[in-house]
Amino acid sequence: MQLVNVKEVANVLLATRDFPRNQASGGSAANTIHGLANLGVDTGFFGKVGRDEWGAFFRSDLEKRSIKPYLLESDNESGRAFALISPDSERTFATFLGAAVELAHHEIPDSLFDDYSILHIEGYLVQNRDLIRHALQLAKSKGLKVSLDLASFNVVEDNLEFLHEMVEKYVDILFANEEEAKAFTGLAEEEALHNISGFCDLTVLKLGKKGSVIKHHDEIVKIAPIQVESLDTTGAGDLYASGFLFGMIHGLSMEQCGRIGSLLAGKVIEVIGPKMDDATWDMIKEEVAALMN
Repeated sequence: MQLVNVKEVANVLLATRDFPRNQASGGSAANTIHGLANLGVDTGFFGKVGRDEWGAFFRSDLEKRSIKPYLLESDNESGRAFALISPDSERTFATFLGAAVELAHHEIPDSLFDDYSILHIEGYLVQNRDLIRHALQLAKSKGLKVSLDLASFNVVEDNLEFLHEMVEKYVDILFANEEEAKAFTGLAEEEALHNISGFCDLTVLKLGKKGSVIKHHDEIVKIAPIQVESLDTTGAGDLYASGFLFGMIHGLSMEQCGRIGSLLAGKVIEVIGPKMDDATWDMIKEEVAALMN
């Protein structure tokens, strides 16, 4: 992920004008919330958008999935991310934060978390430290569990001390891939998992094609990936979090939570972008119901 300004946004659009493209509302946390909503969980999303076509699209997409939109508005352009997908299905993001970065800690209503049990946030929020600190403090004061996805290894590297402070003080559930976990701890794979679990009740290490490893107190569970034809890895980690949190909300075992996470991650990498159609979600919900038994 690389941050870009308005001029660089125009350059990216110009350079990719002949490539096939599609548009979806996104952002790591928003992808996770969409996944939970598609599985029938009551959800809300808090953020800031511009008074433009991008902001209207984002709001409409939330409402379409019955996600309660707590969206403030700005006179500046809405944030957006360009996902550039290479032939091996990996992706690079050119991210223009736009109005999203203007969201301020004093704009969070005290009542925002009253009807919820989990606050899920993404590591990209460290661009606004006062906001993330206040959100975490407020959520914990309301009795919510805090779930954090570290989001990107370079975000972790650039904000290591602050992220350690937030994780150690407030985070209950932490999601990280192997690069993010290494940046956070200086350790590889399961050594990183054990290190992080010293701070969090529950740690999930996502290992791509090798599956995932979960540690909850002294319990360690290894989850195999499902077999799929990978087209685009955008949203895989976000949807894994959706499935895992869904399982937690329903009181399932760590293995069941991980298997549902793996199912959603595997299905989303078979499509371009972070969104799946209704037919795919119908099939996923049948498989999730089977995994819950």
